[in-house]
Formats: sequence, structure tokens, C-alpha cells
Amino acid sequence: MAQGYPKVYVDDFDIDVPSIERARENARINGVAERINFQVRNANDPSLTGKYDFVTAFECIHDMSDPIGVLGAMRSLKNEKGTVLIVDERVGDSFSTNGSEVDWMMYGWSVLHCLPVGMADHPAAGTGTVMRPNTLREYALAAGFKRVEILPIDNFFFRFYRLDD
Repeated sequence: MAQGYPKVYVDDFDIDVPSIERARENARINGVAERINFQVRNANDPSLTGKYDFVTAFECIHDMSDPIGVLGAMRSLKNEKGTVLIVDERVGDSFSTNGSEVDWMMYGWSVLHCLPVGMADHPAAGTGTVMRPNTLREYALAAGFKRVEILPIDNFFFRFYRLDD
């Protein structure tokens, strides 16, 4: 985002220290470090409530043990006019034995990485990589959002969701 939008300032939160360290190094290498504030911090911190115009999560909601809690935290981060954008794998709307190539590939990732990671904490939703649109919609509504819009962005691997109150 900092590369594509030279006037934007970004706050980035993660509770994983090595991820933040690597992100800081990547930002430095790419010449955008002065516009990104990387923090080892839980995004659910009440002092962050309503601070942001744009809140994003890229390819990670399906990895979360508590996706509803995470979406609720994202909802609290945005201000009154803010937007939440979720980007996740573009899997089929429902299971099919004739699923797309993306579905088949994502099932492999799910079994080997995403589902086990998402089951590390308890209780766990157990979503995995193949998160169908209706699953995200259910999570978002449970987190307090009123509307989930699938944006008309043509991308082979990813689906873009806008969540609104």
C-alpha cells in the first residue's frame, strides 16, 4: 500500500515479533519505512477504537482460531466513515467434486498449513484455506457488520470483500 499510494501512512499490527522484524526490513529495502509504523501489538487494543479510515486483512482470516473476534476487532478499528476490506482465496461458492483448480490447490494448503495453524488455540473455528463466501458472510454478520459485498474485481486467485455497518 505504501508503494502504490505515496501519500498514505500505514499502521501495521502483528503479535508475532519475527513477522514485524521482517516487515520492517522489507519496508526499509523498498524505501517506504518512514510511512509505515510496525507494531508488535494486538489490534484489539481499545485505545485504537475508531482511528482508521481503512482496515484490511489479506489472506489471513481463514487462518484465525477466532475469525469472528478478529473481524469484530477490525470493525472497532474503523471510524464512522471507514471501510473494512478482506482479501481471501477465490474458492468456489460450495463444495464440488469437480471443484476449480484453485479449490484443489487450496485444499492442499489447508490440510498442510492453514487448518492446523487455525486450530492451535482453543476454542477454534477450524475454517482452513477453503473459506467459502457464505462462511465469511456468517462470520462478518456475527461480528456486527450489516453488509458483506463481494467487489467486482476480476482476479483468478483472490476474492475481495467489503464489510460495512
